[in-house]
Amino acid sequence: MKKIFLMFAFVATVFAANAQETEVSTKPSTGDYFDGLTRPLTFNRMIPPYALEVTYSKTVHIIFPSAIRYVDLGSADLLAAKADGTENVLRVKAALRDFSRESNLAVITEDGAYYNFNVKYADEPVKLSIEMNDFIHDGEATNRPNNALDIYMHELGQESPLLVKLIMKSIYKNNDREIKHIGSKRFGIQYLLKGIYSHNGLLYFHLQLKNSSNVPFDVDYITFKIVDKKVAKRTAIQGQVIWPLRAHNNVTLIGGKKNERTIFTLPKFTIPDDKHLVIELHEKEGGRHQSFTVENADLVRAKVINELKTK
Repeated sequence: MKKIFLMFAFVATVFAANAQETEVSTKPSTGDYFDGLTRPLTFNRMIPPYALEVTYSKTVHIIFPSAIRYVDLGSADLLAAKADGTENVLRVKAALRDFSRESNLAVITEDGAYYNFNVKYADEPVKLSIEMNDFIHDGEATNRPNNALDIYMHELGQESPLLVKLIMKSIYKNNDREIKHIGSKRFGIQYLLKGIYSHNGLLYFHLQLKNSSNVPFDVDYITFKIVDKKVAKRTAIQGQVIWPLRAHNNVTLIGGKKNERTIFTLPKFTIPDDKHLVIELHEKEGGRHQSFTVENADLVRAKVINELKTK
């Protein structure tokens, strides 16, 4: 009898321990206690989320100031995708009617900004079309940024996307002509290279198109190619294409008697002695194409950017 009593006592102890463990594991976390040595995350480390309402029968559209590079949904209750034919518009809606638990949504844009939303269901959301501002702070000195701008992109290397954007804006605003001997002019169109700039492993090309004709110029594409100097001018040029990483004021239609300027950001490169860089501008459904060459001597004299003037 004593052995049976001890056996029941042992079983009861095990069940009690398991029940206590289950109770502890299902208890909501306060965020204050962890196993091991930890430091608590204080609220000044948090990026405050926006409040977003979604529904099943309507779509919410969020317009960001830059192209969307990353989207993460907190649960399967949400559906999200870029709007067809766009890069900076996200459409969001509920995957099922009246989901009860709050979810979240995170977005990273090409300019390095991070946006965070707490999402809940509403039968009739008040805000169906939302435009996110291009800002760092919300105007109140006591608040943390509502979108973080410390995210780096692989193609930009060690350069901050925000700084790349500011450099392009600065070059565009200053509108200096550092180079006066490179360009082309034909059919009433003049295409100029106004300057080459360098900062932290990236190159910035300042280009200007002047349309002195009455006929608008519709840009088809612009290419940067490193080609052999011996290639005949009338031969279709084949060479190493340098793809721009970013562009500021990339206007594709220049009206008659109008001028437009564009800043392109390119990865750092050099040109071998027997080659040169050819910049080609092609007109859509037209024949007023422009092209000019850049030598390595011009490239290595790129102006180093030490300070910015954006206002």
